[in-house]
Amino acid sequence: MEALLAPANWSTRLVRTVIKLPQVGAMRAARSARGVSLESLVLELSGFLVFLRYQSYYSYPLETYLEYPILIAQDAILLLFVLHYSGNMKQALPYIVIFVGGWYFLTLQKWIIDLAMNLCTLINAASKFAQLRYLWQTRDSGQVSALTWSMSAYTCAILVRFIIMLVLNIWVTATILRYRKTEKTD
Repeated sequence: MEALLAPANWSTRLVRTVIKLPQVGAMRAARSARGVSLESLVLELSGFLVFLRYQSYYSYPLETYLEYPILIAQDAILLLFVLHYSGNMKQALPYIVIFVGGWYFLTLQKWIIDLAMNLCTLINAASKFAQLRYLWQTRDSGQVSALTWSMSAYTCAILVRFIIMLVLNIWVTATILRYRKTEKTD
């Protein structure tokens, strides 16, 4: 299992370090952010910041969250591109203030960072639904990069496979225990 997990882990990390570059390239080439949801981007960036802050706050090993500063930088660039191409660069400063302030707010109390981390999956899921809603409303994928989203699917598929196998193994274990014949002792 270790022999399979290590390459999957490294390939996921590699993909995540360049995951937003196709999206950046598409927007830059078209000089447009058409199709890219600002709400989705802000939610995703928020989730990444919470995860990074949590990992650093609790002094997790750097290799467990090394790709997050890169993801955050890529999302910050995308955010600036969306604001620039939509003519809303004046909104950049409030976003910077909110994200920097949020970074410090998260660690004012231990319960805040713990709660935020528990909400991270919900925040990340909400970012995907925000992008979907935007695409459904506009019926135009514009400059949204299918390559970026397929790379994102790949990084999740690796994890989903292990989660599915975990659930199935637990199910088999529970079934074994349920049907285990107990020896009668006299």
